[in-house]
Amino acid sequence: MSVCGEAVGAGSLPSELVVHIFSFLAAPDRLRASAACSHWRECLFYPALWPRLRLSLRVSPTERPRLEFLMRKCGWFVRELRVQFAADNYPTGGGGAAAGEGAAVAGDGEAPPPLSPRWLDLLRTYLELVLCVLSSVRNNRNLQKLSLFGDISILQQHGTISNTYLGKVDPDGKKIKQIQQLFEEILGNSRQLKWLSCGLMLQIVTPTSLSSLSNPIANTMEHLSLLDNHIPGNTTLITAVELERFVNLRSLALDFCDFTAEMARVLADSNHVPLHRLSLLVHSVSIMHKSLDNMPKDENWQALTRNSTNLRVYIMAFDVKSDDMLRILKPSIPLERIHFDSYVTCVSGAVVDLISRQYDKFLTHFILMNDVIDMSAFPDLSDNRNEDPLVLLAWRCTRLSLLAVHGYTVWAHNLIAIARLRGSDLKVLEVTEESIEFDQGELADQDVDPVHNFIEQVSLGLGRPWHAVMDIELLSVFTEPTRHFYREMQSFSEGI
Repeated sequence: MSVCGEAVGAGSLPSELVVHIFSFLAAPDRLRASAACSHWRECLFYPALWPRLRLSLRVSPTERPRLEFLMRKCGWFVRELRVQFAADNYPTGGGGAAAGEGAAVAGDGEAPPPLSPRWLDLLRTYLELVLCVLSSVRNNRNLQKLSLFGDISILQQHGTISNTYLGKVDPDGKKIKQIQQLFEEILGNSRQLKWLSCGLMLQIVTPTSLSSLSNPIANTMEHLSLLDNHIPGNTTLITAVELERFVNLRSLALDFCDFTAEMARVLADSNHVPLHRLSLLVHSVSIMHKSLDNMPKDENWQALTRNSTNLRVYIMAFDVKSDDMLRILKPSIPLERIHFDSYVTCVSGAVVDLISRQYDKFLTHFILMNDVIDMSAFPDLSDNRNEDPLVLLAWRCTRLSLLAVHGYTVWAHNLIAIARLRGSDLKVLEVTEESIEFDQGELADQDVDPVHNFIEQVSLGLGRPWHAVMDIELLSVFTEPTRHFYREMQSFSEGI
């Protein structure tokens, strides 16, 4: 090809045209196309091409050079930044078991279990990556959405990390202070921020962080998620007085113990726009250090739902005792999704029955997970085999679209009943193979293969092929609960 007698190559195309071509390509294709020449590489990071940046980073030293390059190129203009930190290939030994997976938990006055050098290297790298991200966006005034999540629950050791292990990698606390200052600078410099989400990020958010937001920005904020539940004692990351500034908040995510009756009254005020989504994380450690005494009463929930008629609630409970759950589950909560995750304390049939009675008009998602070591002794929710709580849940909750069970006994005939009751409206039915039990009468029938017949009957009930799943297939739901909650909370809030 020639123009006016001169050869034209890829490098001769105007930058505006190259950027226009890139705008039609997916991010991986843009990266491949940018390898054509240096001119195209320069066009790759044109601001209009990168309004959103979503990163899932391994906590590994090899990530840092790539992260620094990308944040240097995009950090100053990106409008939506979502970063997820995850420690893959967790080292073993030296106290490195995950919380709830046999990890020793230090009590009052006891020395916490030691961490291996590899664990400390992971924590040190994690701090460096967080610093890299925050420093790159500190002066970005165009930032509209900021979401930060650190899946470091395996490092937290039930909350002891902030008091013990951080001192080994940041003995004078300079890095933590720098991280907190950078975060406050980002909030203070923001001019368009409408979405702020920070979860399990290891002391990024402090009780004074939100005061850095100007009143105009606080007044226009639409989503706020503060799940940095690392602070011991009764300290909370936001108070009811501070929440009064966020009059346009449509979505909120907090530790349940931080969501008080006074906060519910603030959100129920006529000056506040209707709240659409509320995500609450209930953790046994939080209940132990804080209290349920200040939680909203049923009249507070009633007032809130009068002002927010479309409000829907998502609750995730970690190792919460059934007695506490019975206190938490007020009748007037418009509960749409609930996820139980247990390592020590099992959910009782009474709790499941209460949920099916109180939230039959709202409930769409029900996840029941019990990660016990003894695979031969799964708890059975049903005291009366003729009235299984999960079957009653499927019968009463006519909007149920997702049911996932692992680590609890589910009888084959009850699973068939659930499939028939909800039919094709039950979009997701995930039950691990080891959770399913058969009656002795079914197994004794030599003329029928009980497993084949069971799968066939469930498939007929759902109107589609179905099979039980292996535990590994449920990795994102059952073995990475905090990451699953973060993803669900994001999609739950964005689905307004």
